[in-house]
Amino acid sequence: MDFLDPAHIWEASTPQTITILMLLLVMGVASLYVGIERWVTFNKARAQSRDLAAALGEALADGSLNRALSTCQDPQYKFAYLGHLMEAGLKEVDERFDTFGVHSAERAMERRAVQEAADLKRGMNILATVGSTAPFVGLVGTIFGIINAFGAMAETGSGGLGAVSAGIAEALVATAFGIFVALIGVWLFNYFNGRIEQITNDITVSIQEFVDWCEKRIQAGLEPDATTQAK
Repeated sequence: MDFLDPAHIWEASTPQTITILMLLLVMGVASLYVGIERWVTFNKARAQSRDLAAALGEALADGSLNRALSTCQDPQYKFAYLGHLMEAGLKEVDERFDTFGVHSAERAMERRAVQEAADLKRGMNILATVGSTAPFVGLVGTIFGIINAFGAMAETGSGGLGAVSAGIAEALVATAFGIFVALIGVWLFNYFNGRIEQITNDITVSIQEFVDWCEKRIQAGLEPDATTQAK
């Protein structure tokens, strides 16, 4: 079946359809790039945040805000979203360890959480755009393929399969490629949306736990230990 041969389809394709296929290829590559970049970033941020949580647990158990703050600023945790979040809160309560300081820390952490959420969603608009528009881009290629098929039919004056096979194959390939690229975009978008939701929940819980820790120490009349500092 020569009309399904990729070389035959390519040779018979119009410049318009080839342009559409190249555009779909670029969209597919962009989706894969975003997917790989987000996967690496999320895994690195999650792993560093877990390690940082253990280190912060020890510092806060001793009541040392200075050591906790220094730990958050350690370069080995520079990709940890927990470090960015806790640093904002620790700076506030380090200046004033009372109810007002705790409220200021909570607001600072919430502002930082908004920024972290925006950073996590970087590139998601590309996946959403590819997932929603790739089928329509492929449909444009399909239209050109059908036009090509009717043009071949008009030139030969025949409606046989041989006259229209290249145009029909061209149309079907554009449709299939558009759907395939869209599937990649949608799958990646849904997967990373789930990851973002998990991290967002972790961030919310971290804010609540830190506020609870501060309020319990204030109610107990315990001042933070400012003498233990990590150099």
